[in-house]
Order: sequence, then C-alpha cells, then structure tokens
Amino acid sequence: MSDEVCLSIDLGTGGPKIGLVSLDGEVLDHELHAVETTYTGDGGATQDPALWWTLICDTARRLMGRADVTRDRVKAVAVTGQYASTVPVDANGIPTGPCSMWLDTRGREFSRRAIGGPIEGYNPRKILPFVRKSGGGPSPSGADPIGQILYLMNREPEIMSATRWMMEPVDYLTMRFTGVASATHASRLASWLTDNRVLTRYEYDEQLLKIVGLDRRLLPPLQPIGSVVGTVTRDVAESLGLATDTIVITGIPDLHAAAIGSGGTGLYETHVALSTTSWISCPVPKKKTDAIHSIAAIPGLTNDSYLIIDNQETGAKSLEWLRTLLAGTGTPMRYDEMTALAATSSPGANGVLFTPWLAGERSPIGNKHLRGGFTNLALTTATADLIRAVLEGVAANSAWLLSYVEKFAGRELTPLRLLGGGAQSSEWCQIYADSLGRAVEQVPDPMVAQLRGAALLAAINRGRHHLDDVAGLRPRGRTFTPNEDVAELYRVRRQQFPTLYTRDKKWSRRVS
Repeated sequence: MSDEVCLSIDLGTGGPKIGLVSLDGEVLDHELHAVETTYTGDGGATQDPALWWTLICDTARRLMGRADVTRDRVKAVAVTGQYASTVPVDANGIPTGPCSMWLDTRGREFSRRAIGGPIEGYNPRKILPFVRKSGGGPSPSGADPIGQILYLMNREPEIMSATRWMMEPVDYLTMRFTGVASATHASRLASWLTDNRVLTRYEYDEQLLKIVGLDRRLLPPLQPIGSVVGTVTRDVAESLGLATDTIVITGIPDLHAAAIGSGGTGLYETHVALSTTSWISCPVPKKKTDAIHSIAAIPGLTNDSYLIIDNQETGAKSLEWLRTLLAGTGTPMRYDEMTALAATSSPGANGVLFTPWLAGERSPIGNKHLRGGFTNLALTTATADLIRAVLEGVAANSAWLLSYVEKFAGRELTPLRLLGGGAQSSEWCQIYADSLGRAVEQVPDPMVAQLRGAALLAAINRGRHHLDDVAGLRPRGRTFTPNEDVAELYRVRRQQFPTLYTRDKKWSRRVS
C-alpha cells in the first residue's frame, strides 16, 4: 500500500505543475512548466488549453519513465488548479477556443446587462437570489465564468457553433483523461449557479440560469466532490504508460487542494496562500456571505461542509513583477537573492510603502480599476528597500483582509499555515507573522502543497485515509511568531492600508 501513488496536476495561472505523489502525501517528483497569458486591449486574458494538455502529457511520460515507477503503482489521477476561468470544448473534450482566464473582462457589458444596477454596480432584485442561494454572485466586471460565457455567446459565433461544454480548467483536464464531462459544486463555485444551501442537490438552479440567460445544457453534469469521474481512456493510458483501471477523481479548485495540503481540514484551521494571487481560508460550519468585503462560505471539502473564499488579485506575483523591472534587459536576480537583500533593509523599508493592487482587487474591497504603487520614495531609497516594501505590502494587504475574515469567522484565527511559492522564503514568513500579528507556520514544501492536497483527496476516495487524518500525515513546519520589537510599526502599517485605498481609488478610476 505504501507504494501506491497518484499522478497529480496543479494548473496554476503561471502554468501546470505535474507530480507523482504517494497516497500518504509525499511528493516523490514533480515538474513546473511556464505558460504565457495573452492580454488584449479590450480586456482579454487567455491561455491555450491544448498547450496545458501537451505539457502535462509530456511531463507525465517522463515521470512514468522513472526506474522506480510502474503503471501498477499509479492508482489515481487528481487535478486541481485555478478557477473562475472558462474553456469551451466539443463533445469529446477538445478545446474549440482559448481559455478565458479569471482576469478576462471582455464580457463586462453583458454581465452588466444581466445583473448590473445602481447598488455597488448591482441590480438588487437580480443579485439577491444569487446571494441567497449560492452565497455570491456574478461580477459586473465580467471577470468570471458568467461574463466569459456571455462574451462567447455574443461575440464568438464560430467558437459557439463548435462548443458542447463550457468547462472550468480542472474539469476540462479531467475530461481529457476520462472522456467524461463532469463538475462539482466546488469546481463551479465561481459561476454561482448552484443552490448551495443543499449540497447534495446536484443540479444547476433554473432561476439563476434564467437571470443571466444561460442554457444548462452548456454546463457539465454535477457530481459529489472527490468522487470518481471514471478511469483513464485506453488512448491516454497507452500514451502515458498508465493502467486502464487508473481512477480519475473530480477536479477541485486550488483553494480546496490548499486546505487539504496544508493540513487545515478541521473547522477554523486556517491557511494563507502566497501564490500568484493570495487568499485566507478555513473550513466553517455553515453557508454565509459578506458581500461588502467579497467574502463567502462556499461548498467545501465534503458534500456537507463549507470553506471560506476570498481573493487578493496580486500576491507573490508582485515580487515577480518587481524582479522583472529590476532586471531590465539583464539577468533577473534569483528570488532567494532578492529576499536576502530585502533582509538588509530595516523593518518598515526605511519608510517606503507598497500597495500590491497591480491587477485591481477583490477582497476586502472589489475594485478592478484600483492600481498599486510605491509611496514615500526618496533619493536615499535603495533596491533593498523596494524589495522589502513589496514583501511588507503584500503581507499588509493580507492583514487588511484578515481583519474581515476573522469577523466573518467570529473568532481569532491562529496559527496561520502559509503555503505557495512565496512561503518558501523564511524572511517573508517572518514579515507575515509581524504584519498579521499571528503565529505563522511555514507549510513544508509549500510550493507543492496543492499537488499533495489533490493526491490526498484521491487517497480519501480510495479509503486510504479520512479527511480528519491528513493533518497528521505531514511533518510540522517551522513556526514564526510576531516580533514584539516591531509590533507597533506593523500595527500602524495595518491601519494605513484602508487610508491608502481611500486616497488612491478615485485617481485610479480616472486614469484606468
């Protein structure tokens, strides 16, 4: 049994990670491949889903070629990744067009026609049924599956004529493995088209579909989270070196995989993602919505539980952005070199502040026009100050969000399990502890936590583990506690963020 492994895929915005993970959660091997996003002046943000599949297949073949791996060892395939994106596919699961990413706003005019109005951009009569039933609702910005599908319906007749299903990326990849169209309440969470008051009702809600003008026949059938969609097709099995009885479980969002991979599967056990984007989440006992701050409890890790969802549009991506700027046409610094340089700047970055709103913001305020930047630069500002200001700014933004998440949860949340690419930096982990004023546990191998989470969900399906066991399957990470010497400095920084938002929002809208 200890030899059983899962082929695990984590499709991030930057590209897919593909790994072999034991059913006890040990990542045996993995590869990461970069994929570019294509941006257009009309708000388009797309990727090539056929390229994802090519990269995944090529990597899977290399991993299956390891001397210690046989086809009989691989018992399952599990897919996690980004959500709030749309891949149009034909009846066989082959893409009929590019994937509209979660940043794509080309459908905004159609979303506004459907649900727009005078109250924070919404028509109350149309949005309240969404909030009551699903916990959230489509965005007037069009940056979600409703806007994306409406755009395709109104602007891309050739794509629509060839399309059978509108799928989230994780469901698209699951169909490529099995040939079966499927989805769950969780994978379709950003569509807000299911009545989440009863999670065992596996159907889309007719009233909500009617409000936005969608045909349910475009949406893949729903089934329970973590259930078996099918086995890999014979063609895929032969191509990748898998057995034909290898099961494939339902795709899950990276939010859910992060909770499992961090070990935060019990009520109020909290993880913080420091990835391309950033979020704070934990399991909660009931459905609930804070529409003002874009926080909701959505279908969770089981078919009778909920998980907090929120999102800050730019997390560790901020450091990647700065890295590219500093490099110019030269060779970029390594990330460990950047964080080591940041450590030479004093806490507070010698007065420099950074707001990480490079792609607008969702939580705790929804504002697609908002833009970030540096404040209080001086002739004496050094590169180390800029880097530290970025690390501190991302953490301060999380602290701003945490205050509302704790109100939503009704309690102080501690410790916070930190995962994602940014969590590889001990310097950044300490800055998070200082900025949030909470103990922070650095999840072991934080870059591959979602690969581990997806594989563990497959192990739960096979009866290998129970959900409440998974926290004990990983070693404890290093814990960072707030430094009392800088507590006042970072308390002031937390208070400054709402003020900076108030200062910048009107200007950002004028120039956006």
